[in-house]
Amino acid sequence: MPKILLVKLSSMGDIIHAMPAVTDMARALPGLRLDWVCEESFAALPRLHPAVRDVVPIAMRRWRKSFWRADTRADIGAALTGLRKQRYDMVLDVQGLIKSALVAQIAHGPVAGPDRSWAREPLAALMYRNKIPGVWDQPAIERVRQIASGALNYISPSAIDYGLPRPDVHLSWLPTTPYAVLLSATSREDKEWPEAHWVALGARLAQRGLACILPWGSAREQARAERLAAAIPNAVAAPRISLTEAATLLADARVVVGVDTGLAHLAAAMATPVVAIYCASDPTQTGVLATTYAVNLGAMGVVPSVDEVWQATQTGMRA
Repeated sequence: MPKILLVKLSSMGDIIHAMPAVTDMARALPGLRLDWVCEESFAALPRLHPAVRDVVPIAMRRWRKSFWRADTRADIGAALTGLRKQRYDMVLDVQGLIKSALVAQIAHGPVAGPDRSWAREPLAALMYRNKIPGVWDQPAIERVRQIASGALNYISPSAIDYGLPRPDVHLSWLPTTPYAVLLSATSREDKEWPEAHWVALGARLAQRGLACILPWGSAREQARAERLAAAIPNAVAAPRISLTEAATLLADARVVVGVDTGLAHLAAAMATPVVAIYCASDPTQTGVLATTYAVNLGAMGVVPSVDEVWQATQTGMRA
């Protein structure tokens, strides 16, 4: 029974990109016992996958801000103890960063990861016992799958399967009518789609009988969601929701339209039709990818029009 520790710390999209590799490993290695170490704020995501036995949360982002405090150092000590309490047949770093390689080194077990030719930070490869050859120029999901299959000596299937069931969560605030989810929130202003475009798209969805649900994560995003909901017929600015609740919300939508954000990748992982809008980044390697309907529109400095997004949305919308 192989015991593997997967290291993929953040961000939301990066963690979701590793899900198909987890599905591949579980199918290729009967009896697999897989643990996952990730940032504490994203720990709910690996727990969605039935092949993940345990999640080891760490808080590097939080620790950086208060390293001098005694309680932070105690927290770090407890996390390091948690990392070392199990002995693994392999510690698999699929992130390829110096910080992820350092975390992998702390755990008990031989460490594998990408060689320097395609590690995101080539110096990280110096810390791997087993260096997996590969090429960078492919979608992020396929890079992770190739690292895992190369380290564990199996052949990945051609189909992408995230392996995520719908969480058994009831969202009492949802409208009873069919709905679309509009993901207007993103980490950078240059990645945003114009609010007037969202209003125009929402009006067309309302004409099709769909309510529009607008999630948010910060106070600024909440204010935008509320503005958009006020301008779109039959739209709802969601309350604050957890990642597990977000997975349920996305799983039951007729279609999801979103900017370059982790929740768009979660929609693809939940096998919901998704249209991803890219205004200031390149979707070639980090766009949404699934065997179900997943479309990327736009590019660096190229803002998709309402008509382009509407056409893709209509094409993929569930009946």
